[in-house]
Amino acid sequence: MDGDRGAVTVEAAVALGAMAFVLASLLAGLAVVVDLLRCTDAAGEAARLVSRGQRQQAESAVLAIAPGGARLAVRAEGDAVTVEVGVAPAGGLLFGARVRATAFTLLEPGVSGVG
Repeated sequence: MDGDRGAVTVEAAVALGAMAFVLASLLAGLAVVVDLLRCTDAAGEAARLVSRGQRQQAESAVLAIAPGGARLAVRAEGDAVTVEVGVAPAGGLLFGARVRATAFTLLEPGVSGVG
């Protein structure tokens, strides 16, 4: 019986460690989903503004809507414009992970270029 002494303590410590890991993983996953939704909203709004020729307002909208540290990339081919908003999720805590959302739009009549 003396050989079993403390076994429950060790099992409890291992179980608590495993539960902490699972909780941290769930929270990290939730942070990624929230950041993706915010990037998607920011990309859509930025695309609408760029299509109207309001590039500066699009950058301001990304700063306001997307998570901190998000970057806006605008690519134009003729009248077609693709907007991408990307960020390292969870404030960069997930090493190597990147969340990106894209939106596509056409320039409004009378708007030339995406400047």
